[in-house]
Amino acid sequence: MEFKHKSVLLHETIDNLNPQNNKVYVDATFGGGGHTSYLFSKIDQGTVIGFDQDEYAINLAKTKFAAELSGKEKKKLILVHDNFSHLKDNLERLGYNRGIDGIFYDLGVSSPQLDRGERGFSYRFDARLDMRMNQEQELDAYTIVNTWSEKDISDVLYQYGDEKFSRQIARKIVEVRKVHPIETTFQLVDIIKSAIPAAVRRTGGHPAKKSFQALRVAVNHELDVLSESLKEAIEVVKPGGRISVITFQSHEDKIVKKLFKKYSEVEIPRGMPMAPADSKPILKLISRKPIIATEEEVERNNRSHSAKLRVAEKL
Repeated sequence: MEFKHKSVLLHETIDNLNPQNNKVYVDATFGGGGHTSYLFSKIDQGTVIGFDQDEYAINLAKTKFAAELSGKEKKKLILVHDNFSHLKDNLERLGYNRGIDGIFYDLGVSSPQLDRGERGFSYRFDARLDMRMNQEQELDAYTIVNTWSEKDISDVLYQYGDEKFSRQIARKIVEVRKVHPIETTFQLVDIIKSAIPAAVRRTGGHPAKKSFQALRVAVNHELDVLSESLKEAIEVVKPGGRISVITFQSHEDKIVKKLFKKYSEVEIPRGMPMAPADSKPILKLISRKPIIATEEEVERNNRSHSAKLRVAEKL
Protein backbone atom coordinates (compact mmCIF):
# COMPACT_ATOMS: atom_id res chain seq x y z
CA MET A 1 0.00 0.00 0.00
CA GLU A 2 1.31 3.43 -0.94
CA PHE A 3 1.92 5.95 1.86
CA LYS A 4 -0.23 8.84 0.58
CA HIS A 5 0.50 11.83 2.75
CA LYS A 6 0.87 15.52 1.94
CA SER A 7 3.67 17.04 3.97
CA VAL A 8 2.69 20.35 5.54
CA LEU A 9 4.92 23.46 5.27
CA LEU A 10 7.30 21.32 3.25
CA HIS A 11 9.57 23.99 1.75
CA GLU A 12 9.46 26.27 4.79
CA THR A 13 10.54 23.50 7.17
CA ILE A 14 13.51 22.31 5.12
CA ASP A 15 14.61 25.61 3.55
CA ASN A 16 14.89 27.13 7.02
CA LEU A 17 17.40 24.42 7.94
CA ASN A 18 19.69 25.87 5.26
CA PRO A 19 20.54 22.37 3.92
CA GLN A 20 24.10 21.81 2.68
CA ASN A 21 26.14 18.94 1.25
CA ASN A 22 27.96 16.43 3.45
CA LYS A 23 25.89 17.26 6.51
CA VAL A 24 23.90 15.03 8.86
CA TYR A 25 20.20 15.69 9.48
CA VAL A 26 17.56 14.05 11.64
CA ASP A 27 13.97 13.57 10.52
CA ALA A 28 12.42 12.98 13.95
CA THR A 29 8.99 12.05 12.56
CA PHE A 30 9.72 10.25 9.32
CA GLY A 31 6.22 9.12 8.32
CA GLY A 32 6.02 8.95 4.54
CA GLY A 33 9.39 10.66 4.16
CA GLY A 34 8.03 13.73 2.42
CA HIS A 35 10.29 16.20 4.19
CA THR A 36 13.31 13.92 3.76
CA SER A 37 12.58 13.57 0.03
CA TYR A 38 12.56 17.33 -0.35
CA LEU A 39 15.74 17.64 1.71
CA PHE A 40 17.47 15.12 -0.56
CA SER A 41 16.38 17.20 -3.58
CA LYS A 42 18.24 20.19 -2.12
CA ILE A 43 21.61 18.45 -1.70
CA ASP A 44 23.91 16.25 -3.78
CA GLN A 45 25.18 14.21 -0.85
CA GLY A 46 24.48 13.91 2.85
CA THR A 47 22.86 11.74 5.51
CA VAL A 48 19.38 11.71 7.05
CA ILE A 49 18.58 9.67 10.15
CA GLY A 50 14.84 9.02 10.15
CA PHE A 51 12.94 8.16 13.33
CA ASP A 52 9.48 6.59 13.41
CA GLN A 53 7.83 4.42 16.05
CA ASP A 54 5.24 3.18 13.56
CA GLU A 55 6.39 -0.13 12.04
CA TYR A 56 4.04 0.40 9.09
CA ALA A 57 5.88 3.61 8.14
CA ILE A 58 9.29 2.00 8.57
CA ASN A 59 8.40 -0.96 6.34
CA LEU A 60 7.05 1.26 3.55
CA ALA A 61 10.15 3.46 3.76
CA LYS A 62 12.35 0.42 3.14
CA THR A 63 10.77 0.13 -0.30
CA LYS A 64 10.42 3.81 -1.15
CA PHE A 65 13.99 4.68 -0.11
CA ALA A 66 15.67 1.40 -1.03
CA ALA A 67 18.47 3.13 -2.95
CA GLU A 68 19.31 5.55 -0.13
CA LEU A 69 19.20 2.74 2.43
CA SER A 70 21.54 0.52 0.40
CA GLY A 71 24.56 2.69 1.12
CA LYS A 72 25.41 2.91 -2.58
CA GLU A 73 24.00 6.41 -2.97
CA LYS A 74 25.68 9.69 -2.06
CA LYS A 75 22.43 10.54 -0.27
CA LYS A 76 22.22 8.15 2.65
CA LEU A 77 19.21 7.27 4.80
CA ILE A 78 19.35 5.48 8.16
CA LEU A 79 16.01 4.36 9.65
CA VAL A 80 15.40 4.07 13.39
CA HIS A 81 12.27 2.24 14.55
CA ASP A 82 11.81 4.17 17.78
CA ASN A 83 10.14 7.20 19.31
CA PHE A 84 11.98 10.51 19.01
CA SER A 85 12.05 10.69 22.82
CA HIS A 86 15.09 8.36 22.56
CA LEU A 87 16.87 10.68 20.16
CA LYS A 88 20.19 11.02 21.96
CA ASP A 89 20.60 7.33 22.86
CA ASN A 90 19.99 6.20 19.28
CA LEU A 91 22.35 8.78 17.81
CA GLU A 92 25.07 7.65 20.21
CA ARG A 93 24.41 4.02 19.27
CA LEU A 94 24.79 4.90 15.59
CA GLY A 95 27.97 6.87 16.18
CA TYR A 96 26.51 10.28 15.40
CA ASN A 97 26.80 11.75 18.88
CA ARG A 98 29.51 14.10 17.61
CA GLY A 99 26.82 16.46 16.40
CA ILE A 100 23.88 16.91 14.04
CA ASP A 101 23.55 19.72 11.48
CA GLY A 102 19.77 19.98 11.52
CA ILE A 103 16.71 18.34 13.08
CA PHE A 104 13.10 18.62 11.95
CA TYR A 105 9.79 17.51 13.46
CA ASP A 106 6.31 17.22 11.91
CA LEU A 107 4.04 16.53 14.88
CA GLY A 108 0.87 15.85 12.92
CA VAL A 109 -0.65 12.40 12.68
CA SER A 110 0.11 10.97 9.25
CA SER A 111 -2.74 10.53 6.81
CA PRO A 112 -2.23 6.74 6.54
CA GLN A 113 -2.61 6.37 10.31
CA LEU A 114 -5.91 8.19 10.12
CA ASP A 115 -7.06 6.54 6.91
CA ARG A 116 -6.32 2.96 7.97
CA GLY A 117 -9.48 2.38 9.96
CA GLU A 118 -8.13 -0.60 11.87
CA ARG A 119 -5.66 1.65 13.69
CA GLY A 120 -8.55 3.20 15.61
CA PHE A 121 -7.32 6.80 15.29
CA SER A 122 -10.28 8.21 13.39
CA TYR A 123 -13.90 8.92 14.23
CA ARG A 124 -14.63 8.41 10.50
CA PHE A 125 -14.02 4.64 10.53
CA ASP A 126 -15.44 1.96 12.80
CA ALA A 127 -12.66 -0.02 14.45
CA ARG A 128 -11.42 -1.21 17.82
CA LEU A 129 -10.31 1.69 20.00
CA ASP A 130 -6.53 1.71 19.66
CA MET A 131 -4.69 4.93 18.65
CA ARG A 132 -1.20 3.54 19.37
CA MET A 133 1.49 4.94 17.11
CA ASN A 134 3.79 2.24 18.45
CA GLN A 135 1.89 -1.03 18.13
CA GLU A 136 4.19 -2.69 20.65
CA GLN A 137 3.19 -0.54 23.63
CA GLU A 138 0.48 -1.72 26.05
CA LEU A 139 -1.55 1.44 26.68
CA ASP A 140 -4.25 2.08 24.10
CA ALA A 141 -7.46 4.12 23.86
CA TYR A 142 -9.56 1.10 24.86
CA THR A 143 -7.73 0.91 28.19
CA ILE A 144 -8.19 4.61 28.95
CA VAL A 145 -11.88 4.65 28.05
CA ASN A 146 -12.72 1.44 29.92
CA THR A 147 -10.50 1.54 33.00
CA TRP A 148 -9.47 5.10 33.87
CA SER A 149 -11.47 7.05 36.44
CA GLU A 150 -14.12 9.56 35.42
CA LYS A 151 -11.94 12.42 36.66
CA ASP A 152 -8.86 11.22 34.79
CA ILE A 153 -10.81 10.85 31.54
CA SER A 154 -12.35 14.29 32.02
CA ASP A 155 -8.91 15.81 32.65
CA VAL A 156 -7.49 14.20 29.50
CA LEU A 157 -10.34 15.51 27.33
CA TYR A 158 -10.07 19.02 28.75
CA GLN A 159 -6.28 19.37 28.96
CA TYR A 160 -5.35 17.72 25.66
CA GLY A 161 -8.43 18.49 23.58
CA ASP A 162 -9.83 21.74 24.98
CA GLU A 163 -13.15 19.93 25.16
CA LYS A 164 -15.69 22.17 26.95
CA PHE A 165 -17.98 19.23 27.66
CA SER A 166 -15.24 16.99 29.07
CA ARG A 167 -17.07 16.29 32.34
CA GLN A 168 -20.33 15.38 30.61
CA ILE A 169 -18.54 13.10 28.15
CA ALA A 170 -16.50 11.38 30.89
CA ARG A 171 -19.64 10.87 32.97
CA LYS A 172 -21.46 9.31 30.01
CA ILE A 173 -18.48 7.05 29.23
CA VAL A 174 -18.50 5.69 32.78
CA GLU A 175 -22.29 5.16 32.68
CA VAL A 176 -22.11 3.17 29.46
CA ARG A 177 -19.11 1.03 30.40
CA LYS A 178 -20.95 -0.15 33.53
CA VAL A 179 -23.36 -1.86 31.14
CA HIS A 180 -20.86 -3.09 28.55
CA PRO A 181 -17.28 -2.37 27.43
CA ILE A 182 -16.79 0.48 24.94
CA GLU A 183 -14.89 -1.35 22.24
CA THR A 184 -15.10 0.61 18.99
CA THR A 185 -14.61 4.10 17.64
CA PHE A 186 -18.24 4.41 16.54
CA GLN A 187 -19.47 3.36 19.99
CA LEU A 188 -17.38 6.14 21.48
CA VAL A 189 -18.59 8.63 18.85
CA ASP A 190 -22.21 7.88 19.76
CA ILE A 191 -21.45 8.36 23.46
CA ILE A 192 -19.74 11.71 22.80
CA LYS A 193 -22.65 12.90 20.67
CA SER A 194 -25.16 11.94 23.35
CA ALA A 195 -23.22 13.90 25.97
CA ILE A 196 -23.01 17.14 23.96
CA PRO A 197 -26.05 19.46 23.60
CA ALA A 198 -27.78 19.13 20.23
CA ALA A 199 -27.37 22.83 19.44
CA VAL A 200 -23.60 22.55 19.90
CA ARG A 201 -23.39 19.42 17.73
CA ARG A 202 -24.88 21.33 14.81
CA THR A 203 -22.09 23.92 14.76
CA GLY A 204 -18.36 23.68 14.15
CA GLY A 205 -16.54 20.48 13.25
CA HIS A 206 -17.22 16.87 14.14
CA PRO A 207 -18.35 16.60 17.78
CA ALA A 208 -15.84 13.81 18.49
CA LYS A 209 -12.81 15.55 17.00
CA LYS A 210 -11.48 17.11 20.21
CA SER A 211 -12.02 13.98 22.31
CA PHE A 212 -10.29 11.73 19.78
CA GLN A 213 -7.37 14.15 19.59
CA ALA A 214 -7.09 14.20 23.38
CA LEU A 215 -7.15 10.41 23.68
CA ARG A 216 -4.47 10.07 20.99
CA VAL A 217 -2.21 12.52 22.83
CA ALA A 218 -2.71 10.64 26.10
CA VAL A 219 -2.17 7.19 24.58
CA ASN A 220 1.12 8.22 22.97
CA HIS A 221 2.36 10.56 25.76
CA GLU A 222 2.89 13.11 23.01
CA LEU A 223 3.41 16.24 25.08
CA ASP A 224 5.82 14.59 27.54
CA VAL A 225 8.00 13.09 24.84
CA LEU A 226 8.03 16.31 22.81
CA SER A 227 9.52 18.35 25.64
CA GLU A 228 12.19 15.75 26.42
CA SER A 229 13.08 15.23 22.77
CA LEU A 230 13.48 18.94 22.10
CA LYS A 231 15.88 19.26 25.03
CA GLU A 232 17.95 16.41 23.56
CA ALA A 233 17.77 17.99 20.10
CA ILE A 234 19.19 21.24 21.47
CA GLU A 235 22.00 19.25 23.06
CA VAL A 236 23.02 17.18 20.03
CA VAL A 237 22.73 19.78 17.28
CA LYS A 238 25.99 21.50 16.33
CA PRO A 239 26.59 25.24 16.67
CA GLY A 240 25.11 26.75 13.53
CA GLY A 241 22.70 23.85 13.20
CA ARG A 242 18.97 24.44 13.21
CA ILE A 243 15.82 22.84 14.61
CA SER A 244 12.48 23.10 12.76
CA VAL A 245 9.26 22.05 14.50
CA ILE A 246 5.76 21.90 12.99
CA THR A 247 2.91 21.73 15.53
CA PHE A 248 -0.83 21.35 15.01
CA GLN A 249 -2.16 21.86 18.55
CA SER A 250 -1.91 24.85 20.86
CA HIS A 251 -0.47 22.63 23.62
CA GLU A 252 2.39 21.50 21.38
CA ASP A 253 3.10 25.01 20.14
CA LYS A 254 3.25 26.33 23.72
CA ILE A 255 5.88 23.71 24.60
CA VAL A 256 8.04 24.59 21.60
CA LYS A 257 7.62 28.35 22.09
CA LYS A 258 8.42 28.16 25.81
CA LEU A 259 11.49 25.96 25.32
CA PHE A 260 12.91 27.98 22.43
CA LYS A 261 12.32 31.18 24.42
CA LYS A 262 14.03 29.74 27.50
CA TYR A 263 17.18 28.77 25.61
CA SER A 264 17.33 31.95 23.51
CA GLU A 265 17.34 34.32 26.47
CA VAL A 266 19.83 34.91 29.27
CA GLU A 267 18.35 34.32 32.69
CA ILE A 268 19.28 37.06 35.17
CA PRO A 269 19.74 35.70 38.71
CA ARG A 270 17.46 37.23 41.29
CA GLY A 271 19.06 40.24 42.99
CA MET A 272 21.48 40.96 40.14
CA PRO A 273 20.94 44.11 38.05
CA MET A 274 22.18 42.42 34.88
CA ALA A 275 23.22 39.03 33.55
CA PRO A 276 26.76 37.80 34.30
CA ALA A 277 29.26 38.75 31.58
CA ASP A 278 29.97 35.12 30.69
CA SER A 279 26.31 34.07 30.33
CA LYS A 280 25.14 33.58 26.78
CA PRO A 281 21.96 32.27 25.14
CA ILE A 282 22.13 28.80 23.59
CA LEU A 283 19.65 29.39 20.75
CA LYS A 284 18.77 32.15 18.32
CA LEU A 285 15.19 32.35 17.09
CA ILE A 286 14.99 32.26 13.29
CA SER A 287 11.26 32.90 13.41
CA ARG A 288 10.05 35.05 16.30
CA LYS A 289 6.49 34.45 15.20
CA PRO A 290 5.36 31.05 13.95
CA ILE A 291 5.42 30.47 10.21
CA ILE A 292 1.99 29.44 8.93
CA ALA A 293 0.72 27.95 5.69
CA THR A 294 -0.17 30.19 2.77
CA GLU A 295 -3.78 30.45 1.60
CA GLU A 296 -2.81 28.38 -1.44
CA GLU A 297 -1.47 25.54 0.72
CA VAL A 298 -4.55 25.56 2.96
CA GLU A 299 -6.72 25.24 -0.16
CA ARG A 300 -4.64 22.29 -1.38
CA ASN A 301 -4.34 20.60 2.02
CA ASN A 302 -6.83 21.45 4.76
CA ARG A 303 -4.57 19.78 7.36
CA SER A 304 -2.23 22.76 7.09
CA HIS A 305 -4.71 25.33 8.41
CA SER A 306 -3.68 24.77 12.06
CA ALA A 307 0.03 24.15 11.41
CA LYS A 308 2.66 26.38 13.01
CA LEU A 309 6.38 26.18 12.28
CA ARG A 310 9.03 27.48 14.68
CA VAL A 311 12.76 27.46 13.86
CA ALA A 312 15.79 28.06 16.09
CA GLU A 313 19.56 27.97 15.53
CA LYS A 314 22.19 26.66 17.96
CA LEU A 315 24.72 29.33 18.89
